[in-house]
Amino acid sequence: MFIISLTYIKPLEQVDALIEEHIAFLDNYYDKGIFLLSGRKEPRTGGVILAHNCSMAKLSKILSEDPFHEGGVAEYDVTEFIPSKASAECTGLL
Repeated sequence: MFIISLTYIKPLEQVDALIEEHIAFLDNYYDKGIFLLSGRKEPRTGGVILAHNCSMAKLSKILSEDPFHEGGVAEYDVTEFIPSKASAECTGLL
């Protein structure tokens, strides 16, 4: 499982210009069962994506397709972890 932390490196106007394309990108990987959760950081300095069912190499390829990456508006920090405990609502993720 992976925690992807996006940090915006361009003004929000440039980020917002790519939002619709970014949402379509997210939807594609939700539909494929890769992305589990996503949302923006507060304050709005970037976002977070929780992903699973892929390798680090595959995830790197996926993230290279993100319009935020292609448009040069965000940087990504990826942390891989192995979940070992979960709430009752999330036990299917273990």
